Amino acid sequence: MEYIIKPSEFFLEQISELSDDAARIVEDKIRMLKINPFRFKRIEGYSLFLFRIRFEDNRKEKRAIYLVDKPYVKILCILDRDNDYKGLKKYLKQLGYL
Repeated sequence: MEYIIKPSEFFLEQISELSDDAARIVEDKIRMLKINPFRFKRIEGYSLFLFRIRFEDNRKEKRAIYLVDKPYVKILCILDRDNDYKGLKKYLKQLGYL
């Protein structure tokens, strides 16, 4: 089964602000999600199938957060690793997932 990738508007804004190298890395990893969206680490503490893609941009650790909702893989946002997913709950409420 091949999954359908659906990036959020917020994610598209965020990825346009990344360096070219970081954006290319994220896009390559997102292409892999079509075949197996469960390949990256799951985020604990939520009843949703939330996962994260690790990458680095300008020497800062970042995470691209996505939700697996068969047959879709919804790319939600990019978070700084320094914030330990603090903005994730607020963003999930805004999108109506919580």
